[in-house]
Amino acid sequence: MDPKKIRNIAIIAHVDHGKTTLVDALIRQSHTKLPTELASRERILDSNDLERERGITIFSKNASIVWKDYKINLIDTPGHADFGGEVERVLKMADGALLLVDAQEGPMPQTLFVLKKALALGLTIIVVINKVDRPNARITWAMDKVAMLFLELGASDQQQNFPLVFASALQGKAGLAPDLAQMQDITPLFDTIVEKIPPPAADAAKPLQLMAVALMYDNYVGKVATGRMYQGKIAVGDTVLHCKRDGTTATAKVTALMTFRGLERIPTEAAEAGDIVAIAGMPDLTIGETITDPEHPQPLPPLQIELPTVKMNFLVNTSPFAGKEGQYSTSRNLRERLWRELESDVALRVEETKSADTFQVAGRGELHLAILIEKMRREGYEFAVSRPEVILREEKGVTLAPFEQLFLDVPEKYVGVVMEKMGRRKAELKDMRTENDHANLEFLIPTHGLFGYRNELLTDTKGTGVMNTLFDDYRPWPGAITSNPHGSLVATESGTSNTYGMLNAQGRGQLFIKPGEPIYAGQIVGQNARDEDIEVNICKTKRLSNMRSRGEGVSEKLDAPRILTLEEALEYIGEDELVEVTPKNIRLRKRVLSSIDRRRAKRSQEE
Repeated sequence: MDPKKIRNIAIIAHVDHGKTTLVDALIRQSHTKLPTELASRERILDSNDLERERGITIFSKNASIVWKDYKINLIDTPGHADFGGEVERVLKMADGALLLVDAQEGPMPQTLFVLKKALALGLTIIVVINKVDRPNARITWAMDKVAMLFLELGASDQQQNFPLVFASALQGKAGLAPDLAQMQDITPLFDTIVEKIPPPAADAAKPLQLMAVALMYDNYVGKVATGRMYQGKIAVGDTVLHCKRDGTTATAKVTALMTFRGLERIPTEAAEAGDIVAIAGMPDLTIGETITDPEHPQPLPPLQIELPTVKMNFLVNTSPFAGKEGQYSTSRNLRERLWRELESDVALRVEETKSADTFQVAGRGELHLAILIEKMRREGYEFAVSRPEVILREEKGVTLAPFEQLFLDVPEKYVGVVMEKMGRRKAELKDMRTENDHANLEFLIPTHGLFGYRNELLTDTKGTGVMNTLFDDYRPWPGAITSNPHGSLVATESGTSNTYGMLNAQGRGQLFIKPGEPIYAGQIVGQNARDEDIEVNICKTKRLSNMRSRGEGVSEKLDAPRILTLEEALEYIGEDELVEVTPKNIRLRKRVLSSIDRRRAKRSQEE
């Protein structure tokens, strides 16, 4: 296709501002042919089970639609800062971006993050004020906030003069004015994209230049790299030069070439500059590397991604239940899977440790690592993970720690308890605004001060608090923060949890398990009401006799247990505790299972 008829556009937004719903409307109203299983489904691009369950975009995706005689390549991006590695690399394929902003909430922290990346790349931005059909929509206010955000981020004069479209993605309507009654369909947005987004600056006569920004594996053709062709031509059977990140090069033959049509990759014999293609034939290719002409090599600068801020250890499972619930449980299985993840996740770092059974994994945040853990357990892996820790740096003899911008939206009556908790976590108040009995608080807080706070906020605000974070910078280490002091109820013996034993234990705190579950000694079965560990025997059964007093057992009632999700388990555990992850269960355990060994270790520390 003529590059002048191509539009490469990314869709960026804060979490839950309607980005994936808008993509649905664009795909359906362009009459793009969909696979049968997707034709009647909402959130078409959220193909991953994790994305559909959580209602967020985690992995970037490509789709292509034809509007009139224009080909529009759509790039859906995650909205959460923990998946910023996805955003940073896929924006390299775009010439412009649709920035979605909720008409009620206005620009949010992740809006700032994704817009900052898009502006830095010089992309043309179309602002879409979404959800104008909401009763509480504040359209003029949202427009003013967006204009201020562009100014704060140092947008160029051309970027500040952004086109504005109003939409209700849920209803599949858009218009150049915020009058929902005058909106018929999504056509005004299509027309704005074609008119305002520039065609790719591409020259097919120059030597080949293609950067790989996404990788996947195909059972038939092997590793498939997706990227944008900046210049040149490519065809199946061509010999190309693979320019690696370390400066070395290797020749390879193109074994398969595909372009996008709708949500599918369509085989093609040749492609020219300006389009987004998928290519196979380079088994060693990694994200951010260049494919170029072997006779006139012109490698692009390698893709630079912000470094991780949080790390944790992934360990081979050593509990008494090891190997019973997972298909892959050895150190070799764990190592191969983690190294395979590095091929597609450029924001992840994996290092070997002194122990052959332990690997240190670093990412952009707790959610980034939690999603990796969840993916692995669903694939049949069984392992244990330690408590998240921040990654420290040394510069000129000064220890630096990552800090985050923390944005809280809470009812005004809970401001006192929030401020108290923030003080304990060494947070600095930067801004505070109140509106309609709600307070918007902005803090600067050490990243390790955030560990365990999300659930604490929900408890303190009766489930009404909203929390968003954004990485700020590395600053001098503020010291250790006891962010989540707790005591655990630890099982003293192995067996099956019993109602009688649990009734005795629940007087000490809150249980995490149900009756009839297999338990092993050293497993954490609940949280103590005090900040110290207590050993309990929840497998204890009642001694039977032939005598029963009147009314015995009538007043006994077992409270509903608190079943922890993976994220809650990671927030809960302390330094001497682990989360055991299997395809069937998430368990908490002490790092040292034997109570005698734990007492010895404690005495040696005290001495």
